[in-house]
Amino acid sequence: MRKRLCLYFLLLLGVSLSAVGRTKAPIRVACIGNSITYGYGLQDRDREAYPVLLQQFLGAKYQVENFGKSGATLLARGHRPYFQQEEYHRALAFRPDIAVIHLGVNDTDPRNWPNYRDDFIPDYRHLIDTLRSISPRVRILIARTTPIGVEHPRFESGTRDWQIQIQQAIEQVAETAGVELIDFHSPLYPFPHYFPDAVHPTAPGTRILAETAYRAISGNYGGLQLPSIYSDGMVLQRERPLALRGTADAGEEVTLSFRGWRGRAKTSRLGEWSITLPAQSAGGPYTLEVGTSRRRIQLHSVYVGEVWLCSGQSNMAFTLGESSDEEHRPIQPDSLLRIYSMEPAHETTATAWPLSFLDSLDQLRYYRPTSWTGASPSRTNISAIAYHFARELRDSLQIPVGIVVNAVGGSPAEAWIDRATLEMKLPAILRHWRTNDFIMPWVRERAGQNLEARSAPLARHPYAPTYLYDTGIRPLKGFAFRGALWYQGESNAHNVEAHEVLFPLLVDSWRKTFGAKLPFYYVQLSSMERPSWPAFRDSQRRLARPQDGVEMVVSLDHGLKTDVHPRVKYPIGHRLAQLALSRQYGYSSLEARSPEVQHLTLQPQALLISFSGTTQLRTSDGAELRGFELVTREGKTYPLSGTIQGQTVTLRLPASLPTQALWLLRYAYRPYSDANLIGATGLPVGTFSLDVKTHSHGAQ
Repeated sequence: MRKRLCLYFLLLLGVSLSAVGRTKAPIRVACIGNSITYGYGLQDRDREAYPVLLQQFLGAKYQVENFGKSGATLLARGHRPYFQQEEYHRALAFRPDIAVIHLGVNDTDPRNWPNYRDDFIPDYRHLIDTLRSISPRVRILIARTTPIGVEHPRFESGTRDWQIQIQQAIEQVAETAGVELIDFHSPLYPFPHYFPDAVHPTAPGTRILAETAYRAISGNYGGLQLPSIYSDGMVLQRERPLALRGTADAGEEVTLSFRGWRGRAKTSRLGEWSITLPAQSAGGPYTLEVGTSRRRIQLHSVYVGEVWLCSGQSNMAFTLGESSDEEHRPIQPDSLLRIYSMEPAHETTATAWPLSFLDSLDQLRYYRPTSWTGASPSRTNISAIAYHFARELRDSLQIPVGIVVNAVGGSPAEAWIDRATLEMKLPAILRHWRTNDFIMPWVRERAGQNLEARSAPLARHPYAPTYLYDTGIRPLKGFAFRGALWYQGESNAHNVEAHEVLFPLLVDSWRKTFGAKLPFYYVQLSSMERPSWPAFRDSQRRLARPQDGVEMVVSLDHGLKTDVHPRVKYPIGHRLAQLALSRQYGYSSLEARSPEVQHLTLQPQALLISFSGTTQLRTSDGAELRGFELVTREGKTYPLSGTIQGQTVTLRLPASLPTQALWLLRYAYRPYSDANLIGATGLPVGTFSLDVKTHSHGAQ
């Protein structure tokens, strides 16, 4: 009996020891890749390579090994196939429980992709199948490749386009092979300064890679979180389905309740969830609740109404307190006019910024934390134009109105456009921007003053191309707006032709972010003594696409001769509001657009101009008509006088000029102009320059 008990005890002890051994065996993680996995270019790869950091994040229960090989291609017929490298064979011998694969960057080489692109998917499948053959239960995560910057010498000759094709192939492999797809591209894409050679990330970049891999492996995305704009007091856009998005730990079920409606969704492996709230009627305040089994978030005083994004540079940022529209400032609090004002942590004044703030800039922390607030007499540090616009909508619609303001003084248009758009359409503007002629000299000079404490050529600044998109637009992605208001151009007026490329790209960029039909209403520059402004204002006129929801209001009549900041802002907010009411809210009888030339009629010694958009033309001051001039084909300029009858202006032509000498008809074509033609409701005619022969009929 004693022998039998001893034997039983020994058996139990053996089983227990065996179980303990199995429990303590670490989970083996193989990081398979190229020089980026290896840690090429890092000051201390033994501490900074992403597999090393991943080991720290995962802890002692995991054993992470680096099997990166510099120059390696996924393609078996590439110039350095990973299949032929020692690291590949060591990775197989390691028999991983988890494999993180990041290959494809070197396959963009012209020796590889153009010749063997059709092999990429089969070769990737072969790598996956081989790993599964030696470790049948291996968990495989394949990564979208890290970014390749515009400074790469072959960026435009093939690398840019081939990397896009490789990303698509990797996504297809993940789908068809039943492996997990992780994204090494998007988290690093807004940080080009982490890639000094355009390919290899520095230590901050490898930390992002390690964090991305850690979250994918562990499923730990920090629990339930919402974008910062989703907060107490917010306004949600009415009368359209709303996709509310956030993050949570992988696999968690998220529930959302609002006004008696309840929805749910399961968080993806990438920690993302989305729940579509049915279209809501205007009203509030309400409570919106989002929750998981471990956390609940309640947002109070949530309203449903109209929401507009107000952006641009200093004339949009110009505050109520700075303006001279005292009679139009708020008289009493209005909880239904709500403002989300994104304010820079430092204004771009002519000062050197401290290093601590420059570090924040590099990490895309430019705007201060903010919250939704109601309008009140004490709230004078908000955009004057945005407030006057919202006030008029509130008074007309009698529902909640929200405005999101993120304007930055001095900012150029290129700072507000997403990187993918510029890389594809105008990559030259991204290169060496601080010495780049596409960028206005004043913009480069001011950035240099702010960045005086940091000499790094890739140091970030809000004026850098794409920066304000990354910090001020991308964080708002998914939040629904009725439309956008834009007052900008002062920092692009030096190059009309470049702006004619940039402006449509900006509109398209925002429509990719917020919806293809986003109404986009912008302000033509005012009148001021800057020599390039007449041509720029005329260009802005031509950039309008009313049939496509891109429309312009005129500010010519409120300019100051030597100050870029007109103090009177109410008329501009009013004009934008009238345009929005007319186009978006059924107030079709409003005369919301400035009169525009419909056609010219050339007569002996006279030029007749027919205008649309008004029932009656007049002068703003009751004086004689001012602002018209004629330019001959010899380049001589003649001021023209004229008369007004209804919607037609009749200009008297110099008797000495033959009709064949006529070239351009211009109006308000001076940097600072006192032109005085307006429509029936007082809207001024904007700057224009028209070819007489092209736009006229009649005597020739």
